[in-house]
Amino acid sequence: MASLEGKKVAILSENGFEQSELTSPKEALEKAGATVHVVSPQKEKIKAWDKDKWGIEVPVDVNLDEANPEEYDALMLPGGVMNPDTLRTNKKAIEFAKHFLESSKPLAAICHGPQLLIETGLLEGKQMTSYPSLQTDLKNAGVNWIDKEVVVDNGLVTSRKPDDLEAFNKKMLEEIQEGVHA
Repeated sequence: MASLEGKKVAILSENGFEQSELTSPKEALEKAGATVHVVSPQKEKIKAWDKDKWGIEVPVDVNLDEANPEEYDALMLPGGVMNPDTLRTNKKAIEFAKHFLESSKPLAAICHGPQLLIETGLLEGKQMTSYPSLQTDLKNAGVNWIDKEVVVDNGLVTSRKPDDLEAFNKKMLEEIQEGVHA
């Protein structure tokens, strides 16, 4: 298993994230030894969407207004329909995510999570996957969209849905362990 001792990972999320898509990667990162911060525009906590109803609340470690992307080795973006749709209208969230693409730091996004990345304007020529309903949006952003459980492109890890979490988590840990993909 990848050892992420000394690595610091941000999970950027809003209310309405898909519960398993935040809790499962967070647990995998922490088990591998990474320091994980939930970063959000919300101040104290964010509420999960669990399949078809509201789920758990997760404490916010760092408010987005105070978060510095330079301090993190990697970024993880959970899905859920509401979460990325809200984040993609937030300038600070877009800039935060943009930092990881521009600096070639590992970035992992699952399900609807890649929706935020479209707003960065930096996806041209990338190979990615996502929840099927984002396929056209990602293709319009210049992505080579592939229907696979996990797609890796130079440190950018994407998966389609909660069923892909095992493969997603494994690849995410590997890419974070490798570090910056120059």
